[in-house]
Amino acid sequence: MPGLYLVAILISAAGVAALDARWRLAAWAAPGRTLAAVGLGTAFFLVWDAVGIAAGVFVKGGSPLLLGIDLAPHLPLEEPFFLAFLCYLALVCWSGAMRLREARPDAAARGRS
Repeated sequence: MPGLYLVAILISAAGVAALDARWRLAAWAAPGRTLAAVGLGTAFFLVWDAVGIAAGVFVKGGSPLLLGIDLAPHLPLEEPFFLAFLCYLALVCWSGAMRLREARPDAAARGRS
């Protein structure tokens, strides 16, 4: 079913955004910084992909789940969406981990030693 991979990425991103909204971890706490971090991370990984494609390391496999639209040879349309999702997920996970770390009662004592 063409497009299913992109739909899965978007549904997953919506789930992460719901957690972010509920706990105000990234985009709801600092939208500008979140957009910048996700944008820079996505751009970095797209350059990484381009280098890998040029070196012949990364190739696009044939999958019926892809839309079939390529932005460049071996770079499907879904790739930037996946990379943005990956960056956003990492940022939300990091923010959540830092929130949990700060909430621990003995965190202040550990920080001083």
